[in-house]
Amino acid sequence: MQSHIYTVSELTQNIKNLLEETYPILWISGEISNLSIPSSGHFYFTLKDDKAQIRAVLFKGQARNLSFRLENGLSIVGMGRISVYPPQGQYQFILETVEPKGRGALQLAFEQLKARLHQEGLFDASLKKPLPFLPKRICVITSPSGAVIHDMIQIMGRRFPSIPIQVIPVRVQGQGAENEIVAALDLANTLQQADVLVIARGGGSLEDLQPFNTEILARAIHASRIPVVSAIGHETDYTIADFVADLRAPTPSAAAELVVPEREALKASLSELNLRVRAGLERSLRQLRESLVGIQSRLVRPKRFLADRILAIDDLQNRAIGSIQRRIHVARERYLHFKSMIFAYHPGRWIDKHQAILDRIHKEMMTHLSNRIAQKRHRARELVASLQALSPLAILKRGYSITQTLPGQQVVTTAETAPETSLVSIRLYRGSLICRVERSLHGEDDI
Repeated sequence: MQSHIYTVSELTQNIKNLLEETYPILWISGEISNLSIPSSGHFYFTLKDDKAQIRAVLFKGQARNLSFRLENGLSIVGMGRISVYPPQGQYQFILETVEPKGRGALQLAFEQLKARLHQEGLFDASLKKPLPFLPKRICVITSPSGAVIHDMIQIMGRRFPSIPIQVIPVRVQGQGAENEIVAALDLANTLQQADVLVIARGGGSLEDLQPFNTEILARAIHASRIPVVSAIGHETDYTIADFVADLRAPTPSAAAELVVPEREALKASLSELNLRVRAGLERSLRQLRESLVGIQSRLVRPKRFLADRILAIDDLQNRAIGSIQRRIHVARERYLHFKSMIFAYHPGRWIDKHQAILDRIHKEMMTHLSNRIAQKRHRARELVASLQALSPLAILKRGYSITQTLPGQQVVTTAETAPETSLVSIRLYRGSLICRVERSLHGEDDI
């Protein structure tokens, strides 16, 4: 017998049918990881424990009903069914409902919203608006049928009866109550008749207070231009609205006492202040009066005071004029001094002065040179005359001659110098003679 051969689609479909029939509905617990939210809005993630994991999906329609956000690391308990996705041959768990494991959904949603708004800065103390000391009108947003509004009206009326109280009725519990509270906040901000808003509700469970833990109400309180006081639940009940509000009152009754001052206490304070102010004024007037008397005693008669001042002014005027005239005189003297100095040291004047000196020196030098030249010329004439007197020509002119040997040009001073037959040259005053020695005479008497 031949075995049946399955196609992939046939086998996958059989496995899908088997799983869906075996596990129609079941509960599963695990930790979320690999969370992804594509544009389709469906949530795809992995559920795992310490030994295994399974693909899971939460479709957009079911996710819209969650009061908290899915995130990685969150442990959940979910109800759903097993199915197979044939195109990929993968089985996955399709969740219908999801609850956080170990914590309630509302508590988890509260913590997640609180953390997110805190990160955005909606709880910053610097953004809190101050409450008016004495409000002109108070607007209370609460249920008109509860005991809360009656208690608040009674307390406010007892503390300060003349302050008008405006009540905007809303539901403070149940689905859609947060939208009515938000609308009431918008209405109060539009009317601008009250200068402080109180959102009030008595105590209750976390489910009862859920409208005050919604993001829409938190952002409406944050956007309010009028200061908002939250008076929700009892002292231990904290809501998101308490963190966003400008002031949190532990109870609605406490809110009435915080918002409205006690008139009798104010009157007593005003009386005490009035007495202190009056006493202070009287003390100041008494001190001023005493000061005035003292000043009057030190004051002189106005006419005498004016006469003294006039004399003082005249004296100051004369001294000022004298001082100015002295200054002018000193300035004029300095001006003339500097002017004479400038004239004395004027370059043209200096040049003229030294030019005269140069002319005088030049004239003296020329006179000196003329004298020296004349002296030198006279001395030269004397020397020339002396030279002329000592000149050999002058001796020759008197008839003397100079004999020289030829060709030796030796002056003949003795007869031995010119032997016989030798030629001699005889220099006369005018001209010379060439002679031959006929005879030499050696004695002076031989001539």
